[in-house]
Amino acid sequence: MVQILEKIIPHFDTYSLITKKQADYLLFRAITVDIMQNNKHLRIDGLKEIVAMRASLNKGLSDNLKAVFSDVLSYPRPEVINKQIPDPE
Repeated sequence: MVQILEKIIPHFDTYSLITKKQADYLLFRAITVDIMQNNKHLRIDGLKEIVAMRASLNKGLSDNLKAVFSDVLSYPRPEVINKQIPDPE
């Protein structure tokens, strides 16, 4: 978890993604920084929030997770605003 917080998060905050992967990153960041770092994932409501965010990532939830968390709705995906490749100069 330390390497995620000290290396990965700062890297993608500095060099942001430009496609719909940016939305996935923002959800991943919310899970790791907002929920897990504050130990909210140890409570059922925090776990359900993670599952809701996971439902909005890439391929969504697996069939097993859908069965166990059938009452959880998908989290709204963040809108990606900057969709152009920045000029490196």
